[in-house]
Amino acid sequence: MRFGVSYNTAYYGVDPDALVAFARHAEECGFESLYVPEHVVLHPGARVGRFELPPSLPYADPLDLLAFVAAATRRILLGTAVLLLPYHHPVVLAKRLATVDVLSKGRMRLLTVGLGALPGEADALGVDFRSRGRRADEAIDVLRLLWAGDEEGVSFDGEFFTLDRACSFPKPYRAATLPVHVGGSSAAAARRAGLRGDGYFPGGALTARERADQLELARSAAAGAGRDPDALEYTRWGSAQMTDEEIESMAAQGVTRIVVTAVSADPAERLAELASFADRHLR
Repeated sequence: MRFGVSYNTAYYGVDPDALVAFARHAEECGFESLYVPEHVVLHPGARVGRFELPPSLPYADPLDLLAFVAAATRRILLGTAVLLLPYHHPVVLAKRLATVDVLSKGRMRLLTVGLGALPGEADALGVDFRSRGRRADEAIDVLRLLWAGDEEGVSFDGEFFTLDRACSFPKPYRAATLPVHVGGSSAAAARRAGLRGDGYFPGGALTARERADQLELARSAAAGAGRDPDALEYTRWGSAQMTDEEIESMAAQGVTRIVVTAVSADPAERLAELASFADRHLR
């Protein structure tokens, strides 16, 4: 089992000193990775399920934040949970992700993408909310093409994106491509993970049966596409208060990575939560 931590500026704030202290402490505790979320733009009354999102929540740009973290750390892997893929042009995104990967010497390896749940956010970015799934599928294909392409360029003719011998450099650090994990708690997300992803990271309030069914759907979609279902990583959310029994239960469900969330609003107490978790499970 691998363990990551999450840092959400919407709740923790955007103080750079607190962010660096958290990331360095997580690295020293032995956590594998640090994940950050994304919202590009909010609006009054925006809701995700039962929860209303105050429009003043300071969601920092995830890739800018991770580049900042990379400069202040040495080992910890960099992740998103989730980056809202339909709201990024893949040509620009391929360059940004490869740049962070190169500058961090190969640590931008836990990109997790999702579709977004706020129609108003899609409207503000000029994206048709109803077609964002197809747009994301194309974007993943374009990202992989650009990363793998050479000086001759790559071409693509899709519903949303068109390339004609496009060349994107720099390339990922000592790799032909970057992993792309898929987030989301729907059957479509599970299927997308199997068909195109390197991992599946569901959220949401699902039952144990629903989670098992979706993991099986991801694995069967991978097998049906001629991909190795055993190579699909399975990441889930956890808390800094998790017990050995809870971790063992998730491992039995096929989980390969748990991303831990600290709950305290106080920066010092958040660090103590990570240290306590590491003492119980990482050392």
